[in-house]
Amino acid sequence: MHPAQTWFNLAVDGAVILVYFVGIVGIGLHAARKNTSLKDFSLGGHSIPWWAVLASIIAAETSAVTFLGAPAEGFKTRSYAYAQLAIGTIIARVIIAWLFIAPYYRYKVESIYEFLTLRFGERTKNMASGIFLATRVLGIGVRLYLGGVIMVVVYRYLFPGSEITIWTYFWGIVFVTFVTTLYTTAGGIKAVVWTDLIQACLMMGAILFSIVAVFNDIPGGMRTVHEQLAGQNLSMFQTGWDSAKPFGEALRGLLESEYTIFAALVGITFFTMATHGTDQDMVQRMLTAENTAKSRLSLILSGFADIPIVLSFLTVGILLYVRYQIHPDASLPSEDNEIFAHYIVNEMPVGIRGLIVAGVFATMMGSTSAALNALATSFIKDFYQPYIRPSGTDRQAVTAARWATSVFGVLMIVVATVAAYTVLHTNITIIPLALGILGYSYGSLLGVFLLGVLTRGRGDDRANVLAMIFGILAVLVLCKIQIPLWESVDSAGNVVKQSFRFGLLLPSWWPAIAWPYYVFIGCLVTFGFSILFPSTAARLPAGTGES
Repeated sequence: MHPAQTWFNLAVDGAVILVYFVGIVGIGLHAARKNTSLKDFSLGGHSIPWWAVLASIIAAETSAVTFLGAPAEGFKTRSYAYAQLAIGTIIARVIIAWLFIAPYYRYKVESIYEFLTLRFGERTKNMASGIFLATRVLGIGVRLYLGGVIMVVVYRYLFPGSEITIWTYFWGIVFVTFVTTLYTTAGGIKAVVWTDLIQACLMMGAILFSIVAVFNDIPGGMRTVHEQLAGQNLSMFQTGWDSAKPFGEALRGLLESEYTIFAALVGITFFTMATHGTDQDMVQRMLTAENTAKSRLSLILSGFADIPIVLSFLTVGILLYVRYQIHPDASLPSEDNEIFAHYIVNEMPVGIRGLIVAGVFATMMGSTSAALNALATSFIKDFYQPYIRPSGTDRQAVTAARWATSVFGVLMIVVATVAAYTVLHTNITIIPLALGILGYSYGSLLGVFLLGVLTRGRGDDRANVLAMIFGILAVLVLCKIQIPLWESVDSAGNVVKQSFRFGLLLPSWWPAIAWPYYVFIGCLVTFGFSILFPSTAARLPAGTGES
């Protein structure tokens, strides 16, 4: 293509993306006009329609990890096995709807960790909120790495053959985080929900168009797809059980497999109960609805939307595999996470390409904006107001929340840059990395929350802190987690990757348990330890109640 035509096309796409960003920031600044209190900033005054809350939940779940990571899974595995995990998310949502939401409304909490103060005491709340703050910064930071991915692919398109370094990713990460922090700092949760509604619509339109576009790029259509995928196990439902092996080996293989029906029914059910019932990021969206019933409706419907959404993203990845088998591309990235972005930038029509790139940014910004608002809310309610400025005014609290949002944005940039470096040197797909980080500690959160709503007189404030620590350690050790440290070069000139290995004392036959089970293990250990101790003071009764 002639250079002038290339730059003209880029200008058209850039204009489309610019209009999108101006619109999103404008909505955020408009929402800021009505934030007169911390309750407005964090909960939107319980005035958001249920259908907008539904769209916001979908936008948060369908982050850039899903937009680029799920096609990477489809491209790499040529399978729909990842989609079966969505079954567990539906089961979990039904449990959350009737177990957690009503107490949050009834006790009028802004940070859900305030419930733990009422039920157990300050120590449990501080530990739980601290776990959330640290884990969410790490989890969203890893997702933001994909902001760098799309920038890298655009850079390769404009300057073929140019060297790609960690700084190429860094500036993409900074750009996405800066814009998201800007409108979240100004508009609070109202800006988050209403921009999420736009982002969810754009995202779904982008992925449906992508399916059609990639399919039309395959000569012979469905016949060619069948030929290229002959012998592949495309089934959504896979047991992971090898009956040809002895029981012990088959069980080990099952527990080490990420995408099985057992992982969906057990592991992902507990995982989603933690992420959607004990994570301020997700729950805060639900609490913007008018009442308990509408919040439940939004939550459960979002679960049923998960399966077709995930299937759509996996379909894109599988079709991309077929497309590049038929039309090999010498410039195809070696990193699976960049395959879909490469197709968008290099193959999509002008204008449409701009919309879909905006869709990628939309998914990143949707999950990041809510996380920033939730992090700020938890910090202000759980630490700033009780300990730093207990006599401060509501206006001072809102100002502090906006400063906290900015600080958390900077921390996310640091984490995202480290994640980009890690993926560049390992070529792992982003989904296990992002969700694995949440799994290390969220079992502890779920354990103490379940203790709070299922029992009346069990759970000591001090013992709960130990229980949560034991829960985190149990995941790290029993699942044989490896934390990458650095790279070194041996005497033969080979690069050796150094890592810290938990579980070194476990026997060799012990499985390296897959990430869907992390929360289940952490929850069992935390709950099992905490329930041994009676509550030392009369506090709130257990039970779900109604708002």
